[in-house]
Amino acid sequence: MDQEKRALKEEEAAHYIGMSRSYLRQSRMTGALQNRTPPPKHIKIGKRTVRYLKDDLDSWLEHWRCP
Repeated sequence: MDQEKRALKEEEAAHYIGMSRSYLRQSRMTGALQNRTPPPKHIKIGKRTVRYLKDDLDSWLEHWRCP
């Protein structure tokens, strides 16, 4: 059964949105800084496991779409 993932690992999420893995990590640690692109929403499972929901990534990408 080939089922599409709903939650992506950091590396998969970075590839999906076309940004670097370090961007996701740094923006997640610092949050939204002035004059920087705010990070997409993420979820944290336990102390170390971070996942990005595909729906949240799609919404984040849509937000940056030019008219």
